Amino acid sequence: MKDANTQKAWLSGSARFWMSLLVSSVMVYGLPLQATANQVPSKEAIAKVPPSPLSLEAPADVPSLAITDQTPSEVKFQDNSSSPLGWTGIDLESALSPLERTCYMSQRINSLADEPLNAECEVNKVTSIAELTSHTREINPNPVQDTVSIPPPIISQTNPVESFAEIPTLEVPSVAELSSGDGDSDSMSQVTNVTQLRDVSPGDWAFEALRSLVERYGCIAGYPDGTYRGNRATTRYEFAAGLNACLQQIERMMKTGGDGFVTRQDLETLQRLTEDFKTELASLGTRVDQVEGRVAYLEDHQFSTTTKLSGLAWFNMTGANAGRNVKVEAINAASPDVRFAGRGADGRPLVQEVGNPNITMSGLTWLTFNTSFTGKDLLVTQLAAGNALSPANQFASAGLFNTFGTPFLDQTAGPNNGFAEVVIHDLFYQFPVSNKIQLVVGPRVNWHRYFDNNAFTFFLTGGSTFNSNGTTVHDPIDRGSGVVALINLSKQFDLHVGYLGENNEFLPAAFGFNTSSNPSKGLFSGTNTITAELTYKPTPTANIRLIYSHNTLDNNGGVVSAEPIYGVADDGQGGRIKPATVNAFGVNFDWLLTSKFGIFGRYSYASTEIDPSTPGRSGGNINSQAFQFGLGFPDLGKPGALATLSFLVPFDVLSGRRFLVAGGGDGGTQYEFEATYHYPITNNIAIVPAFYWIGNANNFDSNPAIYVGNLRAQFSF
Repeated sequence: MKDANTQKAWLSGSARFWMSLLVSSVMVYGLPLQATANQVPSKEAIAKVPPSPLSLEAPADVPSLAITDQTPSEVKFQDNSSSPLGWTGIDLESALSPLERTCYMSQRINSLADEPLNAECEVNKVTSIAELTSHTREINPNPVQDTVSIPPPIISQTNPVESFAEIPTLEVPSVAELSSGDGDSDSMSQVTNVTQLRDVSPGDWAFEALRSLVERYGCIAGYPDGTYRGNRATTRYEFAAGLNACLQQIERMMKTGGDGFVTRQDLETLQRLTEDFKTELASLGTRVDQVEGRVAYLEDHQFSTTTKLSGLAWFNMTGANAGRNVKVEAINAASPDVRFAGRGADGRPLVQEVGNPNITMSGLTWLTFNTSFTGKDLLVTQLAAGNALSPANQFASAGLFNTFGTPFLDQTAGPNNGFAEVVIHDLFYQFPVSNKIQLVVGPRVNWHRYFDNNAFTFFLTGGSTFNSNGTTVHDPIDRGSGVVALINLSKQFDLHVGYLGENNEFLPAAFGFNTSSNPSKGLFSGTNTITAELTYKPTPTANIRLIYSHNTLDNNGGVVSAEPIYGVADDGQGGRIKPATVNAFGVNFDWLLTSKFGIFGRYSYASTEIDPSTPGRSGGNINSQAFQFGLGFPDLGKPGALATLSFLVPFDVLSGRRFLVAGGGDGGTQYEFEATYHYPITNNIAIVPAFYWIGNANNFDSNPAIYVGNLRAQFSF
């Protein structure tokens, strides 16, 4: 069940609309504030979310965040390395033994006849090994993935999000960039950049590495006036003293909670440097056999509680048109979000006819707060507000609100369609329990973040309707209370397993929905789902997902109306039924055949058991199937663009049609064609036109074709 789709039997209305060209608006895709401004989501980027944007952008988040090949998006740690940290002078004499100091000073005096080293340059004593090792710990290599603010996922990835620890800090210059510094300045002039320290040879890897650390952490000052003198390469003793100063400076920052973050890359650089200069460091009193302890200490103190904000906003202008009136199963032709199903005196479902809707313009926005307490966990709070009542809903039978022909992003976030009100969209906490397992727990966990993802149907860049973004069979809740386990079995296999009880932002609790937080039914006695998905990645550009779900559909008002039921089911005679149970199986795949062309698809089969409440009435099963097949064209017209074409059947009734008071139609099978084109204007701005053609709407063979158009754009902020 998609967002707002759960209102199926309760929500749907009438209005007359006419069709014309659509103008779309602007969808705002905000990456985390600390994200690099010129970062372009790759395509992908396309896997929810997202999601993210850490949107966790959900781009997504994205975003998606989303949005986030993370990519997602790309969420990055805050980098305050530009903040002044102060310079630490280095007294090489005090760092050496008396004999070494004598030899060293003799060498320097002979080579620097103009001025010897100033004795005022001081260095702090080497931190004791006991102090350092008291803080060592094992670093968990399994960081939490940001699934929130996700930009579009990469085509070859199952999960469109990067892990927390794999995300680099902002604006860290590469070795090539550092080496490009101007070296023509006078060696006697004041040095303001390490690139100008001419008496350290710039050709060695060690020089480049130390120079980067010096510029980031401000740990070497040189002579009292801030310059190095002469054109000679530094001795290994001088270099080792500088390296030791950087170690001390970084340790000091971690102990005092100073500005900035120490990146994993810098820690690895420190470790390699200490190995290369272990002899010289040993002469300074540093025990090389404890270097790993020092690095572990730094890692243990490199993270402070951080919250990142990402945002998404959409303006939509949408229109829908049919050649003549469309048949809908409902007791009246009221507004599409409040349509109810019923049977006539002859026991047949009541049928109404509706005309064309008018063009609409609406907006939707998501704000996502991603908070981490350790650097390996993630608390996600996503807020949403919107005011859409998409035109295609005018043609929907009871129980089919926000399904066919409705752009996923053309929706109202809360339970009152057409009214903008702030609601909690997602609220959950994700953390690792081992190297291979992460847990997601919370009162409002987004099912679509962890199940039935597809690289070509990611909602920010791919297939754009409710029916094409995800399954029409396995998910009766969208969001719920409970737990999801993310298990990495091997390099090629992942397993996701979860239990969620219905808890949605768009379902009115007054009508008996959101049972997980209602003590009358609670977490286990209302609508819920147990879902398991196994993902196999045979190649870096292909994903195959096998999914099974066991669902319970609550009997609000004595009927059921949630996936896999696209419509409303009763006992076949207008009587009440008990909560229904569902067993559903499916397969989902995406395969990037070349860099410019890919294929994707889904197939699902479901059996829903109907048990009448009236004694003596026989029950049965509604057996149905759904499938989708499509083509994807990454980078069409521009890098980062994505065009998709797809054909899908959302609800093909194989048997048990007599139980459907809405959704059964006259025995036909609804089908849909969809074309969507995501075109990035700049790194943070995109326009997405889409066109949908629906045949046999509401499973009526006698219904005319319906045409829907939508255009939207997106911006980062």
